[in-house]
Amino acid sequence: MTYRGVHDLGTIRRLWQLLEPVHAIVYFAPESYEEAATLGYATDDRWPLYFAYRAAPLGPVGPELVGSLFYGFAPRMVERYAAHTWRTAHPARVLAARATATDRALRGLFAKRTTSADLAEATRLARRAAESAAPAGRPLAAANSALPWPEAPHAVLWHAATILREHRGDGHLIALQAHHLDPVESLVLQAGVGAVPVEAFESRQWTAQDWNAARDRLVTRDLLDGDGATTEAGLALRTAVEKLTDELAAAPWAALTPSEAARLAELLLPLVLDIVGADLLPLQSTLGIGMKYDYQD
Repeated sequence: MTYRGVHDLGTIRRLWQLLEPVHAIVYFAPESYEEAATLGYATDDRWPLYFAYRAAPLGPVGPELVGSLFYGFAPRMVERYAAHTWRTAHPARVLAARATATDRALRGLFAKRTTSADLAEATRLARRAAESAAPAGRPLAAANSALPWPEAPHAVLWHAATILREHRGDGHLIALQAHHLDPVESLVLQAGVGAVPVEAFESRQWTAQDWNAARDRLVTRDLLDGDGATTEAGLALRTAVEKLTDELAAAPWAALTPSEAARLAELLLPLVLDIVGADLLPLQSTLGIGMKYDYQD
């Protein structure tokens, strides 16, 4: 692939790793729970607000579409949380609550940085990339791109991070399907690589029968051994998935030069450290952000 701007896959992956925590704060910040509660959602765990906040840009869609786009969740879990989501609150109200929650949360986390020149610069760079994210074939990215841009720099940064992460996520599903991995198989193989412990995937609510059947299918394909560990072929396939994901995530970054991308990474780091230092995000992520793959771009 050839791009006018950034084309190094390592850089593209690094920018995802830095922007993901900015987006993810909406699912973990106390302010997110508070705003969800005002709408009538249960807040004893994060899943009611997760499904509502993430799916709201799509409009009042049903669990079938939500499940297909969220991919890694057991159908019974999607049915439980998504089937009645819009009976509690209309998507427009959920979007307003999501915007309020992220505004409040990031103001608290970034404090004086919200009015800094550095954050304003990071916002301009991230927005330029996000506005270059083509919506074709990227439903969650398209839905978020269609929303109006907020005004406050920290809110603009969150919106840009959300568009870019959903653009990448939409592409990741393409990569998984291109390598013939269904939702539960993708998790079993990820656990086999050692990205995160098997227990971390329990929140996706697949049954032991689901998990074991997927493991058996991957053993049959010589992607896992009998103990559930990734074989050489399994690691190669997982690496190929990640490489294709990074390639499919590359296009928006053509809007930035390599020096601008490096500058954005430099500007994002203290913001991410503010987020990580608040101890709101889980120590182990099923996204496998910290996982490194040995491939050349």
